[in-house]
Amino acid sequence: MPTDKPTEEKLQKVLASIGLASRRMVENYILDERIIVNGEIAHIGQRVNRHEDELLFDGVPLRVRPDFVYYLLHKPLGVISTANDPQGRQTVVDLLPQKPRVYPVGRLDKDTEGLILVTNDGDLTYRLTHPSHGVEKEYLVKVQTKIARGGLRKLREGIELDDGLTSPARVSQLQDGVVRIVIHEGRNRQVRRMFEMIGHPVERLIRTRIGNLVDHALQSGQWRELTTMELLHFEVEQITE
Repeated sequence: MPTDKPTEEKLQKVLASIGLASRRMVENYILDERIIVNGEIAHIGQRVNRHEDELLFDGVPLRVRPDFVYYLLHKPLGVISTANDPQGRQTVVDLLPQKPRVYPVGRLDKDTEGLILVTNDGDLTYRLTHPSHGVEKEYLVKVQTKIARGGLRKLREGIELDDGLTSPARVSQLQDGVVRIVIHEGRNRQVRRMFEMIGHPVERLIRTRIGNLVDHALQSGQWRELTTMELLHFEVEQITE
């Protein structure tokens, strides 16, 4: 009788197919007891179910479900960071393959450009957007004039906004009016509001990094899928923070 239950595959094949390493290297990982399946040390020739079994590499979850996709998109100016928009404006989802249905992880406001992660992995989305996980985000900020040392110090120490004091930020002025800032909070329009409070309204804002995810070659409107190693390192960051 036909069944819809996903079939099991050899562990080496699964791990090689997601790009962890070559089959030979994967076998070495297994022999070195670096692969765990459902809480137990894996063995050569073991068969696993991509949809049901939990696989770890050095204690870090491996995302092997074939129906999950992870896109890194350079959001253009004017595009909305939602799955759909009641006003009919272009969204980040419009720039990606129509299937499977995906959702942005967090948001960039309409007037902000740069990197955004889009996926259908609800568990990853929840963990990355939950306040307890402060994933680092790096931005390039263009303002009209040079910021004095006092203003930079305020950004580093925290700015009192209407929803509370911001956490300390890492800030460096690359040239007059161009600042790199790294934050780990996700408040609405936070960077813009911080700069307004020191008297330097933002003229242009670009997100250049999310955690360890960075791609300077990705042009506005372009996207690519994340590699297994990027996902693995991303998971490591969240576990060790």
